[in-house]
Amino acid sequence: MTDRKDELAANLAKVEQRIAAACAAAGRGREEVTLIVVTKTYPASDVRILSELGVRHVAENKDQDAAPKAAECSDLPLTWHFVGQLQTNKVRSVVGYADLVQSVDRSKLVTALSKEAVKAEREVGCLIQVALDAGSSERGERGGVAPGGIGELAGLVARAPGLRLDGLMTVAPLTGEYAGREQAAFERLMDLSTDLRRDHPAANMVSAGMSADLEQAVAAGATHVRVGTAVLGVRPRLG
Repeated sequence: MTDRKDELAANLAKVEQRIAAACAAAGRGREEVTLIVVTKTYPASDVRILSELGVRHVAENKDQDAAPKAAECSDLPLTWHFVGQLQTNKVRSVVGYADLVQSVDRSKLVTALSKEAVKAEREVGCLIQVALDAGSSERGERGGVAPGGIGELAGLVARAPGLRLDGLMTVAPLTGEYAGREQAAFERLMDLSTDLRRDHPAANMVSAGMSADLEQAVAAGATHVRVGTAVLGVRPRLG
């Protein structure tokens, strides 16, 4: 296991250097950006090593992988983020371990999350997932609500028992006007965040940027970056 710990420590150090350099280039303090390590497809043993190395935020995108992993790591001082498209039939399970759900993109999901959070006597943080590849009323290819739908959905979350409106999240779009223009996409998200905070001042979290484009996200003003492969490596596909 020491080999794996050395590997993760080296990868983590490189990502830390990238974030620090991006913060310096943007005139931001390193403490302004939180690293979330996306541990999907990786075992609980890796999560345990990451915790030993000082990681405090981890993310998963599939409940069937996340639930047993979170249970196995329940003794660790971790904040769990759910970042995948979430079906309502998985909400009860996700509310059991997720401190934040970053992929809230429809009213039906808000209702389901609220109901289960109240039952579980938990407060679950919610980010509105914004689809920058969506038209005025459509959803994006990878989930998310169109920019025009943020206000209404944010209001629903803010009023829902058991939920806390924390901010916005996006994934750099592969199609549409922002395809290949990651920094422009993230800057647009920051503008939308400014609009949101006029009505909801505490919803100041902006989750954007992954292994390939974290520098652009930091330059735009993201508060959280979600990094998987740059820390954990590329897993060989099964079959």
